[in-house]
Amino acid sequence: MATFEVTEPILPGPAQALASLLGVPAPDGALPLLWHWVYLLDRPAQADLGPDGHPVRNTVLAPPGPGRRRMWAGGRVRTPGELRRGEPATRRSEVLAVREKQGQSGPLTFVTVAHRITQAGRLVVDEEQDIVYRAGPPADARPDDGPEVPPEPGEWSIEVTPTLLFRFSALTYNAHRIHYDRDYCREVEGYPGLLTHGPLQAIAMAEAARARGAAGPLEFEYRLVSPLFDFQGLIARAEAGAEMVTTVRDRSGRRTATGTVRGIGPDRPTR
Repeated sequence: MATFEVTEPILPGPAQALASLLGVPAPDGALPLLWHWVYLLDRPAQADLGPDGHPVRNTVLAPPGPGRRRMWAGGRVRTPGELRRGEPATRRSEVLAVREKQGQSGPLTFVTVAHRITQAGRLVVDEEQDIVYRAGPPADARPDDGPEVPPEPGEWSIEVTPTLLFRFSALTYNAHRIHYDRDYCREVEGYPGLLTHGPLQAIAMAEAARARGAAGPLEFEYRLVSPLFDFQGLIARAEAGAEMVTTVRDRSGRRTATGTVRGIGPDRPTR
């Protein structure tokens, strides 16, 4: 399978922009967990985008067929080294596996993509992303919203607005229309509102863990378990411990993402 490689300097601007977007402290040196997602981006030509805003050619991850709809299902990230600002880095990407399954709404194609980032000759980020393509509108796209459950001590509430979703899409060079085109969401994808990015939920969990003291070489495994729409809010939490259990829920208490953050020692092998 094809591999793609990109090299660029890790400048301070994207990290400062992400910090401003989330209202969190900007890093002084090494980037926190998942902040590499605003660097070393794919920047496809406009002519290579499909109707949904994702590239359909000249990319490491092309849809398996016309009309297939893309969702981020989860992933695993290891940071055996520090990705530092002020130095160039290289990301090498490739498709590791493609699996076909049958879902409630029709056939599903699960694709696992690997990204390995090196800096100064050292592996600093070792990542796998799980992407799923479906054939039609999702089953039960709108969950039943229950009574509101206020944030508890230790939970971090993020107000999800169209502006926030648009700015995160711009920061990550993500043209997927489900995050900013409400008419497209309703009329084509069958969703009741704008979808909150899976990566945004994952970053919220990682930042909740950082606020609890997670630092150094880390391993983060996460899953997106249910769609989260803009009108439902976003509340992240991390439970402190040797392994931090992280979650995202909506305002009614419905869980939409889960994860686990754990430290890794220098003796742990990489792929």
